[in-house]
Amino acid sequence: MNWQNITFDWNQARAFLVTAEEGTLSAAARALGLTQPTLGRQVTGLEEALGVTLFERAGRSLALTQPGRELLDHFRSMGDAANRIALAASGKSREIEGKVRITATNVVATYYLPPIMARLRREAPGIEIELIASNEVRDLTRREADIAIRHVRPEQPDLIAKLVRETTGHLYATRGYLDSFGRPDKPEDLSTAEFIGFEDQEQLLPLFAGMGIPLTAQNFKLTSTSSTAILAMIKQDLGISVLTRDMADQHPDLEQVLPGLDPIPVPVWLVTHRELNTSRRIRLVFDLLAEELAKESH
Repeated sequence: MNWQNITFDWNQARAFLVTAEEGTLSAAARALGLTQPTLGRQVTGLEEALGVTLFERAGRSLALTQPGRELLDHFRSMGDAANRIALAASGKSREIEGKVRITATNVVATYYLPPIMARLRREAPGIEIELIASNEVRDLTRREADIAIRHVRPEQPDLIAKLVRETTGHLYATRGYLDSFGRPDKPEDLSTAEFIGFEDQEQLLPLFAGMGIPLTAQNFKLTSTSSTAILAMIKQDLGISVLTRDMADQHPDLEQVLPGLDPIPVPVWLVTHRELNTSRRIRLVFDLLAEELAKESH
C-alpha cells in the first residue's frame, strides 16, 4: 500500500460522510457536536486533499456531485470500520443497552435472522431485539421500526439505505406438481398452470407477461402476503411461484421451472433512520446485520 497517497485524515472523512447523510452542514454539525464553520473547513480540506468537489449548494441544502456520489459508499465503509474498531478496542459492545426494532419479510426473519440474533446475543447481551416479521413496509420515519430489511430502495431522503446483497428470483414448483402438470419447454406452456400469487394479481400479470408467460387472474387460485405461507403451499404441490434462488436451494424437493428464463433481480437493502449517526445500539445492530447478510451472497 502506498501510504503517501492518503493525504486526508479521518475527521475530514467523517465530516463528509455525516454531511452527506444529514443533507446540511448545520444538521451534520449538530450530529457531530461541532460548530458549522469547523465542519465546513473539514469538508473543504477533504475536497482539497482529494482534488474534487464533493458538494454543490441547492438552496439551504447540499447536493452531492457525481464524484461525491461515487465516493460515498467508500466513506460509508470507512465509517463502519471505524465504528467496529472503536467498539472492539473499548469492549463497549457488551455495555450497550436498549431495544432495537427490526422489520423483515417472513422468509428473512425465519431463515436468515435467527443465527444473526444468536451472534448479537453473544456480543451485545444488553440489547433487546423486537423482530417484526411482515411483508408490510413499516414507516421508519415515524419510528414504527428502527431497522428494515427491504427489497426496494426507499425514496425518503431522511432514511439511510445500504445495499447489502443481491440475489435473484426464479419460478419453482415441486417435482410432484411438475410430474402431474408436465415440465414446460417454453413460457407459453405455462398458460394453464396454477400459480400462487404474492400480491395483487393485476400487479403480477405484467411481470409474467414480460417473461413471455401469458397468464390471467384465473391462473392465481391462491394468493398470500406471507412468503413462508407461499413456500408451504408450493411444497404441498399446489402450484408454481417465485422464490429467491438461495431460498429454494434450501429445499431440495423444489425444482426450477424453465431455468432458461431471465432471472428477476432481488436486491436486499438495509434501511434505518438518521438516528444511526447518534445511537450506538442501532449502529451496532445495523453494522452486524450488514456484515452477516452480505455473507449470504453467492
